[in-house]
Amino acid sequence: MSRRRITSKELAKLAGVSSATISRAFSPDSRIGSATRDRILAVAREHGYQPNAIARSLNNQRSRLVALVVNAIGNPCEAEEQQLLVHRLQARQLLPIILCCADHSDRLQLMRLASTYQVDHVVVFSDMVSMQDAVDIFHTTKPIIVSFEPLENENVSSIRIDGAEAADEIIDKIVRDGKKRFAYLSGTNSSWIDKLRRKWFADALAKRGLAFEVQAFGDYSYDSGFKEAVLLLHRDKVDAIICGNDVMAIGARDAARRVLGKNTPDDIAIVGQDGIAMAAWDCNDLTTLSLDHVAFIDAVVELIERHDAEIEGPHSITLTCTARWGSTA
Repeated sequence: MSRRRITSKELAKLAGVSSATISRAFSPDSRIGSATRDRILAVAREHGYQPNAIARSLNNQRSRLVALVVNAIGNPCEAEEQQLLVHRLQARQLLPIILCCADHSDRLQLMRLASTYQVDHVVVFSDMVSMQDAVDIFHTTKPIIVSFEPLENENVSSIRIDGAEAADEIIDKIVRDGKKRFAYLSGTNSSWIDKLRRKWFADALAKRGLAFEVQAFGDYSYDSGFKEAVLLLHRDKVDAIICGNDVMAIGARDAARRVLGKNTPDDIAIVGQDGIAMAAWDCNDLTTLSLDHVAFIDAVVELIERHDAEIEGPHSITLTCTARWGSTA
């Protein structure tokens, strides 16, 4: 039979302190003497006491929870960013709730469930949910939107990514190398992020009197990059493929080399987007439109801290991509 949990009042009586002192002992940022804290924690361990974070959040109106609305955690780019962010949140005694939207049939209900925990912050990375829906559901906090979807709202802060200059730099080199027949391999046709990424490169091509001659659709996976590249190179004889992310670009590179015997960049140029760690591995050595992921997470944390400090907003931070050169373009 399990032992009954003691209350904070009972613990205070056992430790010979006030209930307020008990609360401070379990708050990492509270002022309390180390000897007093150690004594209270020792008594708490002896009697099996655990503080009730939910009850405490009702008292001080802070849950210390951060909802992260993401597409998936298996995607290498998202995984790298989320790991960085989780560590940064935990260092601030903030706990993430991760909502994975991919393959979830009712994404609105998923967000509604998270909102019932009275999260202090919500960061929307996913392009699979309506930004307005996210704003409406998490109405008790000020969402941070990491998206290219236009959304003007005084209660929303945003992080914008600008890759136009880097895309122009990449296209300039590829065109000077003699490539003329370009294809774009999209990840998700409905994605605002993917549409803007394509536009960066399309605008760079237009400046040189060129355009994407064909567009194919993958799903951001290695397999889709491999399969679509085989079809493109058989059917359309393109000599450059710009991919919606690095994983598809690696698949396209492998298809070109292993199935069709083409060399990069001499026979075909292949470019990815994201700048994930594996793109720089010697076995991949991918040319990619790269985002500094540490700077990206720094920006997310900065917006969270501005919200905590109740600095008037909305706030917007713009980050710039760079070209990371490899052997594929």
